[in-house]
Amino acid sequence: MRASPGTTPPRPPQTPTSSASAAAAESTDAPERLVYFFGAGEAEGTKDMKAVLGGKGANLAEMTNLGVPVPPGFTIACQTCIAFLRDGHAPDGLREEVTRNLRRLEETAGKRFGDAERPLLVSVRSGAPVSMPGMMETILNLGLNDETVVGLARASDNARFAFDSYRRFIQMYADVVLGVPASRFEQLLAAKRLTNDVETDAELSEDALRELVAEYKRLVRNATGADFPSDPETQLWGAVEAVWRSWTLKKAVDYRKVNGIAEDLGTAVNVVAMVFGNMGDDSGTGVAFTRDPSTGARTFYGEFLVNAQGEDVVAGIRTPLRIEEMAERLPGAYEELLETQRRLEAHFREMQDIEFTVERGKLFLLQTRTGKRAAAAAVRIAHDMVSEGLITRDEAVRRVVPSQLDQLLHPVIDAGVRAREVATGLPASPGAASGVAVFDPDIAEQRAARGEAVVLVREETTPEDFHGIVAARAVLTARGGMTSHAAVVARGMGKCAVVGCKDIHVDANHRRFTAADTVVHEGEWITLDGASGKVYAGQLPTVPSEIVRVVGGQLDASRAPAYRAFADLLGWADELRRLRVRANADTPKDARIARAFGAEGIGLCRTEHMFFEGDRITAMREMIVARDEGGRRRALTKLLPMQRADFEGIFEAMDGCPVTIRLLDPPLHEFLPHGGEESKLLARTLNLSRDQLNRIVDELRESNPMLGHRGCRLGITYPEITEMQARAIFEAAVRATRRGFEVKPEIMIPLVATVREFDNQAAIIRRVAHETLDAMGIDIEYLVGTMIELPRAALTADEIARTAEFFSFGTNDLTQTTLGLSRDDAGRFLPVYIERGILADDPFQVLDQEGVGKLIRRAVYDGRTSRPKLKVGVCGEHGGEPRSVRFFHRSGLDYVSCSPFRVPVARLAAAQAALQGEDDNEEAGALSIRRGPDDEGLVA
Repeated sequence: MRASPGTTPPRPPQTPTSSASAAAAESTDAPERLVYFFGAGEAEGTKDMKAVLGGKGANLAEMTNLGVPVPPGFTIACQTCIAFLRDGHAPDGLREEVTRNLRRLEETAGKRFGDAERPLLVSVRSGAPVSMPGMMETILNLGLNDETVVGLARASDNARFAFDSYRRFIQMYADVVLGVPASRFEQLLAAKRLTNDVETDAELSEDALRELVAEYKRLVRNATGADFPSDPETQLWGAVEAVWRSWTLKKAVDYRKVNGIAEDLGTAVNVVAMVFGNMGDDSGTGVAFTRDPSTGARTFYGEFLVNAQGEDVVAGIRTPLRIEEMAERLPGAYEELLETQRRLEAHFREMQDIEFTVERGKLFLLQTRTGKRAAAAAVRIAHDMVSEGLITRDEAVRRVVPSQLDQLLHPVIDAGVRAREVATGLPASPGAASGVAVFDPDIAEQRAARGEAVVLVREETTPEDFHGIVAARAVLTARGGMTSHAAVVARGMGKCAVVGCKDIHVDANHRRFTAADTVVHEGEWITLDGASGKVYAGQLPTVPSEIVRVVGGQLDASRAPAYRAFADLLGWADELRRLRVRANADTPKDARIARAFGAEGIGLCRTEHMFFEGDRITAMREMIVARDEGGRRRALTKLLPMQRADFEGIFEAMDGCPVTIRLLDPPLHEFLPHGGEESKLLARTLNLSRDQLNRIVDELRESNPMLGHRGCRLGITYPEITEMQARAIFEAAVRATRRGFEVKPEIMIPLVATVREFDNQAAIIRRVAHETLDAMGIDIEYLVGTMIELPRAALTADEIARTAEFFSFGTNDLTQTTLGLSRDDAGRFLPVYIERGILADDPFQVLDQEGVGKLIRRAVYDGRTSRPKLKVGVCGEHGGEPRSVRFFHRSGLDYVSCSPFRVPVARLAAAQAALQGEDDNEEAGALSIRRGPDDEGLVA
C-alpha cells in the first residue's frame, strides 16, 4: 500500500525476509502429493505452481492445459530434492507415487516402459523454481537396453535412428550418473567418424552406430568395473537422483550466488515421454525466442537442426540452421510453431524461450520459459509490450532488472573481437576501455594531455592519485575492494575500473606488471572490461552507448530508439517511486551528467576532491604544513575562491534541486607526498627543508587514519577550515542566486560521534552564514545536518536530531565501523567468507541489513522521535544497489544518492521497491509516513 500519515512513530520493525527466502519457505511446505501428471490435454498443475513444480514443470502443465502439443509426463516436486540431499534417500512414498504415474504415462502414450516390443522411452530433466539454464542435468532416451533398442528399431522402422538414440543415452547417462567423462565417449565418436570417412554424426551408418554402442559399453565396464545398467527402473532412479545431486554442482551453486537465488529451493524432476528429432529428414529439433534476445525486436528468432536431438543444437556439434529455413525443410511444423509461439507469448505476456522437437512432421513443445535477454532487449521488450497492450506500465517497470541498466550506459567490447585474457579482478565499474598502461598519476596526466589514451595501473589508489584517475580512460589496481577509492571514484565518474586484481603483480619502480607469464610494460596497450573484471592484452575496439551519446548531447534522442524506450521506462518508474534519487557529484561536470540521468539533487559533494588539481593541491599543502593559525588562514584565503567557483558551478547545474555538501573529511596526510621528487619540489615551493617536510609528514602519520584525525575532528581542531568552506558555500549561493538560479544548500558535517561535535561545527557554519548573507543583503534558506557513519551516532540519533536538520547515512564507513572491516583490505579474505556462507554477500556491495540495517532503522526512528520532519537519506555506494534500495524504501528514507551513472538503476529499483511494498501489503517504511511539503522530509 502507499505511504500513509501517522501520529506517533511506532517501534522500528524487524528486517523482513527476502523474497527469495519467502519463495524458499513456500517451496519447502509439504504439499499433499509429491508427483504431478500432465498429458492428454489435462494437467494437475498450472504456471502459478513454480515453487512446487519448478519453472519447467509448471509451464509444461500450463501448456498442456492450453492445448499446446506437449509430450505427456509427470513432475516430481521440488521439495523432494531438498529432502534427498538432506536425508540421503528419496522421501517415503515417492517410489509408489512415481510407479503410479509411470503406469498412467504408459496408458497415455500407448507404450510400456521396458517393453521389448513397443518401448516407452523418457527424458529426465531438472527444473528449478527460478530458471537456471544449463546449470543442472538432463538425460534423454532413458529406458533403452539391448532388448528395447530392437523394439524401437522395429516400431520406428528405422534401426539407424534406434542405435543413434542408444549411443546417445549411454554417453549421457554414463557421464551424468556414473561419472564417466563425456570426453572419453567423444574420442570414440571422433574416431568412428574418421574411420568411416564422414564429417558429422548424422552420416554414420547403422552398423557404425551398433559398433559404437558396443565400444561405449566396454568403456563403461572398464571405467566403473560394472556393466552399464540395463534395467529401466534402475536407470530411472539413477537419473532422478543424479538430477537432485546436480543442485549442488559448482556451476549451479555459482549461478545461484551470482543471481541471488536461494539455496533451499531445490529442483523438480520432469519425466517426459520421448519424442524424437533424429528419426530422419522429416524430423528435427530447435530452440527459439519469440523476440530477438539481443535487440528486443519483435521477430521470431532461433535455430534448428534436421535429424537431430536437442543436445546437438546446444553443444555446437553441428552448425544449426536459421529458424527461417525450417519453413522450407519442415513447412507444416514451421507454420504450427509460428502460431504456437504467438499463443504462448500472448498467454504468458512475456518473451518466451521455447524448445521444440519435430517427430516425422509432428510438432511437440518440450519447454517454454521467460527468455534471458540483454539489457537493451529487456528495456525494449518491456516498452513494446506496453504499446502492444500486453502488459501495464507497472508490469513493464517490474520486468527490467535494475542492475542491467549499467550495461546500457557504458561502452562495451565489440563481441566479435577475439582477445587474449591475461588477468581477472573485481568488476568495480562497468564499461570497457583501452589505453597504454601507466603506473604514475602524474605521467598519466601528462600523457593524457598529449592526447594519449591511458589506463592507470596502481597497487592501490589514494586521493592523491585523483588527477591521474581523471586523466585515465580506466583504472586497474592489484588491491582494494568494490568500494575502495579507485572503485568509488571511477563509478562516480562513469569510468571503467577493475580492482583487487590479485592475478597481477605491480612493479611501479620498473613501470610494469606481471600476470602469470605475461609482462606488460609502461606504454603497452591493455583493455579492461569493467563488467566482467577481465584484463586483456592489446587494444580492443569498444562499442559506444547510444544512451550516453544522447545524454551528452552528441546524438538526437529522436534518432535513438534505445534511448526512447529507456527514457519512457524510467519516466514510468518515477511515477511509482516514493524514494527520491540524488547523485554523488563533486564537480559541475558531474552534476550536469547526474541531472541528465534524472538526479533530483546532489546527496554528496565531497569537497576534498576539489583540492587535487593544479595550484589547489599546493595551497592545500601550504595550509597543512603551516605552523600556526595565521599561516593556515593565509593558505585558506587562496583556496576560498577556488572552492567558491566550484560550488557556484554545481549550484548552477542543479538549479532548483538540493545540494548536500560534505565538509572536509579525509585525514590531512593523504594530501601530502610521501617521498621522491614530488616531496623535494614541495619543500622548495613551501620554503622548507626536506627534513622539516618529512618531520611534518611523520607527525601527521597515524596507525589507523580512517579512525583518526579526520572529518569533524579537523574542523574542531582547526575551525578556520570550517569557516573557509562555509564562506565559500554561502558566497557561491549568493552569486548563483543573483544570477537567477534557485539554490538549496545543505551542509553536512562528517564523522560526528557526539552531539557536541555537531553543535561545535554547526555553530561555526551558522555564524558564517549570518555574517555572509547579512553583508551581501540576501536571505537564502539552508540546512545543516550530519553524516551518520559511526555506530555511536546511530545509537544517539535522538540527541543529534535535536539540532541536526537532516541525516545522511554514509554506509561505506558505517559498514566499516560496524563490522570492523577495512573496505580496502578486507578483499583479501571476504571472498572466502562468502564462499563458505559466513557472509551472504560482500557487505560493501549489498547492505548488511541484519547489522548495519538495524542501526539505520534505529537512527531513523530515534531521529524522527526528536524531529518529526527530519530529512533522511543515504549517500554510500549502497544507494545504487537494488536490494539495498528496497531496504531504504522500507526504512522510510527520503532519498538515496549514488554515482551519476547509477542514478537510472536507483530510479528503477526505487519504483520496484514501491510496487513490492504494495504487493506485500507493507507500510512504506519504518514509520507510518507521508511526504512533507516541497520535499522537506517525511512527517510522522
